[in-house]
Formats: sequence, structure tokens, C-alpha cells
Amino acid sequence: MNLNKVFLIGRLVADPELQHTSNGTPFSRIRVAVNNPYKDKNREWKEDPVFIDVVLWGNLADWTVSRFNKGDRVLVEGSLRQSTWKTESGENRSKIEIRADKFSPLDARKEETTEEEPPDDIEF
Repeated sequence: MNLNKVFLIGRLVADPELQHTSNGTPFSRIRVAVNNPYKDKNREWKEDPVFIDVVLWGNLADWTVSRFNKGDRVLVEGSLRQSTWKTESGENRSKIEIRADKFSPLDARKEETTEEEPPDDIEF
């Protein structure tokens, strides 16, 4: 049995921007900063931020771009995916990112102003 499920709570590093694939499918690549608390050698709590790339597709990307801004606290639910590409010089590159299935606001002001839920009809 395999399990590939990720949950993150963090803050958006930048405003989400909508892009489209060559066939017109909307998507958005965002970064979420998640604080990783730890105790230093003096036993004082410190936070070490981790920056995680997230990809949203279809209606979820449209919905997110229209409602979220840099600094908003969010909950991301999704799965890990490996993205691969070739550089201009022909070198192969890859990275692990999260493909979001759900994206929710955690700021009270966003929860109060959001009138609709994220769409359920996202095609992958």
C-alpha cells in the first residue's frame, strides 16, 4: 500500500498569478512559507522557514488567484509530484512540488469575505 498525502499550513510568499498551458488549461504556481520550530543549543525556540512550491490547476487556480494575496495564511491539501524539464542548454532538471487538491483560507478576514467554496469540478 502507498500513501501520498500532504497537508501544509503556511503563508503565501507572493500574490498568486494565473498562467495557462499551451492548450488553455489555467494553473498557478505558488510558494508557501511554513515555519519549522526547533530549540537551539540554549533551549530557546526558534523558527526555520521552509519554502514549498505548490501547483494549482483548473478552477482551483482561478479561484485562488482571485481571492488570495501575499502573506495570507492558508491550508494546502494535496500530493507530492515530481516536475521535470530541460534547461535552455539541454540539461535535465527536476523538483518535488505539491499538487494541490484543496486550498483554504485560514485568516479570519478571508473566511468572512469568502462567499463561495472552492469548486469541486477540477479536472486533472
